[in-house]
Amino acid sequence: MSIDSATIHRTLKEFFGYDNFKGDQEDVIRHLIDGGDAFVLMPTGGGKSLCYQLPALLMDGTAIVISPLIALMKNQVDLLRGFESGERAGSIAHFLNSSLSKAQIEEVRADLLSGKTKILYVAPESLTKEENVALLREVKISFYAVDEAHCISEWGHDFRPEYRRIRALVDEIGRLPIIALTATATPKVQSDILKNLGIQGAAVFKSSFNRPNLYYEVRDKQDVEKDMIKYIKQNPGKSGIVYCLSRKKVEEIAQLLCINGIKARPYHAGLDAKTRAENQDAFLTEEINVIVATIAFGMGIDKPDVRFVIHYDIPKSIESYYQETGRAGRDGMEGRCIDYYSYKDIQKLEKFMQGKPVAEQEISRQLLAEVVAYAESNQCRRKLLLNYFGEDYPQDNCGSCDNCVNPKPLFDGREQMKLVIELIESLPEHFKIEHLANILVGNSNAMVKSYKHDDLPFFGKGGDHSEKFWCTVIHQGLILHLLEKEIESYGLIAVTDKGREFLAAPYELKMVEDRVFTGGGDVSDDEEDEEEKAANAAMRGGGGAGDPVLLAMLKDLRRDVARKLKLQPWIIFGDPALDDMSILYPITIEELKGCQGVGEGKARKFGAEFVDLIRKYVEENEITRPDDFIVKSAPSKSANKIFIIQSIDKCMSLEDIAEARGLEMDELMTEIEAIVSTGTSLNLDYYIEETLDDDIVDEIYEYFRDEAASDSVADAVAALGPDYDEMEIRLVRIKFLCEIAS
Repeated sequence: MSIDSATIHRTLKEFFGYDNFKGDQEDVIRHLIDGGDAFVLMPTGGGKSLCYQLPALLMDGTAIVISPLIALMKNQVDLLRGFESGERAGSIAHFLNSSLSKAQIEEVRADLLSGKTKILYVAPESLTKEENVALLREVKISFYAVDEAHCISEWGHDFRPEYRRIRALVDEIGRLPIIALTATATPKVQSDILKNLGIQGAAVFKSSFNRPNLYYEVRDKQDVEKDMIKYIKQNPGKSGIVYCLSRKKVEEIAQLLCINGIKARPYHAGLDAKTRAENQDAFLTEEINVIVATIAFGMGIDKPDVRFVIHYDIPKSIESYYQETGRAGRDGMEGRCIDYYSYKDIQKLEKFMQGKPVAEQEISRQLLAEVVAYAESNQCRRKLLLNYFGEDYPQDNCGSCDNCVNPKPLFDGREQMKLVIELIESLPEHFKIEHLANILVGNSNAMVKSYKHDDLPFFGKGGDHSEKFWCTVIHQGLILHLLEKEIESYGLIAVTDKGREFLAAPYELKMVEDRVFTGGGDVSDDEEDEEEKAANAAMRGGGGAGDPVLLAMLKDLRRDVARKLKLQPWIIFGDPALDDMSILYPITIEELKGCQGVGEGKARKFGAEFVDLIRKYVEENEITRPDDFIVKSAPSKSANKIFIIQSIDKCMSLEDIAEARGLEMDELMTEIEAIVSTGTSLNLDYYIEETLDDDIVDEIYEYFRDEAASDSVADAVAALGPDYDEMEIRLVRIKFLCEIAS
């Protein structure tokens, strides 16, 4: 079908609120509209979902989006409905999965058959049901989108057997264009996806895997709890995820963080569905700052302002690591990725592999070896990550990882690389990295003996270095394209033409000295602070230079609106939009549409309260709005008072408020009483109902209403006697003053 460029760009602006496409988005969309199959490799935060959402809105019929997680579907459907206004908003997008009731399924069915629904998200398991196949055969379909397509491959980090049936089901329903999308895929996984979906002729669109706003760091796993708590406390109010491998560890770490004054909750598959949903929502709605989770969390979470991702335990593959760290800084602003590493963790994971099928063990071992190489390398971490996904990073220093910010000593590694290439070229067959390293070190293990490689002249020739050192040299050879890893026989190392040229005329190769993780090595606070400063400097480049007081008020309003509408805050307006509001001071709906990510639909649907707040703020603070947006003044309330008022509005417990501001309960009560005395009304009913008996509340309230000569607490304590605690009296007195006397 033919859709002109103006229509595509108008939809981008009016529906999604963007002026321009990112990267390959427009090319992908045009290709799909023209009826072609497509394979899209785009990192987290790159705008993958827009590649199928926008054409779905423009093309005739309903787009079928196959997606692996219920949470992801709900997020996407809420987001699409949030973009749209009017009668169609509730039916423009639906999802079909096991969480729906019969009545809800009937509603989806009716909207599909009537043609109202432009996008249907469906789980692969639901797609296999006969009744759903029959339903979809009655629906006019525009195209199929296979999201998280790496789930097709056993070499992918989230392998789902149901994904391998997708092509057969598509043929049964009716073949139409297929677009496969993933944020992480090595060349091997890419090949698996194209073959399994039968779209080898698809146009391939690859975006860079580089996330320049992310800072990568590997820390020695020593005194990890103390180090982690220190880091989180140095970043108050920021959202973060802590990943652990076991459910037990998730519970332990969540409890530890809470004890240390950090608002955190656990998330893992062992929790009941209600608790999981509550904890996830608490994180998304910013009631808590940190979620501690197994990999069961996050695949479908589209929270753009996650500021740090901490791996308490080493992940099982580089793809998992990339996917999980990719949840940080999706808005293009600050994101820090900290991985705690100990070789003991690797040994534990290797033990867990025992008892699994041999083929599965082999795959897991290869994937784990890549993780070890990444963790123990002194090379640029960004370069290593991008190389893993088949992409070159041309710079020598990314300036945004621990190895580049604090570079280690270098040496000329040409002799070592020559030795590796000579060994590989001397062998009649190809072998994996560890096997080659074992030969060079002189480790006569069973496999080396079985090939009689302990008889080679190269056996033990590199014995002055460790096995890990030689693994690092080989990885460096891969990055420099002197060596290559064969795709079909995954993990086997071969020499490239460039490698043979190097062997014929060796040149200087700058390589890093062997890095040994001993589990020791304390860093002084001064050294740590310097690293912190350097890392933070490397990550800057996002964030607004707007009015911080207005920004805080806008975030509170967003949270209130979100709670009222039962949506996540970012669905209302993203952080970049609020940043723009705090800089541009839009006071009309038309002006609001000029803010980043605010389209016509969002401005009309959610904008009124925001422009009202901004207009009042501008008037009250006599803010002029010339081109340079100078702020003349700001409210005079103390930070403590603003925080207390906002926290009580959010129904936070007084204990949590006191802890957050470092106050004793008595000090907090004094602050609250001072706020009320100025005429500000606070509603503490939520806290009073939880903590005090109704009869006690009634009796103290009646005393102030009917007997008291003044609002004196001391007089009330004397009159009411020892049956009543002073804190109880103070709380009810505040309730009375706010309801009656103010």
